[in-house]
Amino acid sequence: MSRKLIVAGAQLGPIAKDEPRSSAVARMCELMRTAKTRGAELVVFPELALTTFFPRWYSEDRADMDLWFEREMPNADTQPLFDLAKELGVGFHLGFAELTAEGRHFNTAIIVSAEGEIVGKYRKIHLPGHFEEEPWRAFQHLEKRYFEKGDLGFPVYEAFGGKVGMCICNDRRWPETWRMLGLGGAELVVLGYNTPLHYPPAPEHDHLQYFHNELSIQAGCYQNGLWAVAVAKAGMEEGSELIGGSIIVAPTGEILAKAATSGDEVITAEIDLDRCVEIRANVFNFGLHREPQDYAAITAPKD
Repeated sequence: MSRKLIVAGAQLGPIAKDEPRSSAVARMCELMRTAKTRGAELVVFPELALTTFFPRWYSEDRADMDLWFEREMPNADTQPLFDLAKELGVGFHLGFAELTAEGRHFNTAIIVSAEGEIVGKYRKIHLPGHFEEEPWRAFQHLEKRYFEKGDLGFPVYEAFGGKVGMCICNDRRWPETWRMLGLGGAELVVLGYNTPLHYPPAPEHDHLQYFHNELSIQAGCYQNGLWAVAVAKAGMEEGSELIGGSIIVAPTGEILAKAATSGDEVITAEIDLDRCVEIRANVFNFGLHREPQDYAAITAPKD
């Protein structure tokens, strides 16, 4: 039985601070329809896809920021996306800010089946940025202030005829993320990101943002023999320019599709999950070549 499918990356342009969730969802629905016309079975939306990237603003009272979080999923604003997925027979990946019934805050992503049912959840582990306001910055990056570290590990789910894992934005830069997903058997990793072009602590790296994005994802795919769909929220958003560059990458590390704009855009590629074996049975045969007894420093407690 063939394990080929067409996947789509649904890049979003900027979302304004006052843009309602219903508008963002309407845009995503339009992108899903476009992806369906190209035969897509899975559509990947970005990190925090329902709102502007709110961690760029500081609030003394963290509860003031709860308006950016979703208390349930689906909800009245997002139900149209779930309904359309079921109507079209297309699954999707969605990133959003999650506020749990216990009052916990996470940067979360879910996988939704072609029947409109949630089949997987991930909460971001590698939170970048800082806890307190740093006035010297043109904009803040307060993910450590507004989110808890994810508590679900790196789960892998049976979906779309294979094994699918997730990560979110900064997770993609860490090789441990990809190795954990690879060890879990993931054949496809889906992820969203909101990455500013300007990095205040090291502005000399600004010109490398697109390069580092591709480098991280290509290396993760090649070193673990898996596919990836990585999707941006892009463009000039509330004074902060976010990179685009959404890509679909093969287990060989090759880029099959890449966004050409910094706005709403769909990229697609046909992927074959059986191609993972090309890498996993050769250079990166984990059972034959890994030597975990020599990797103790990787999982040693932080100082």
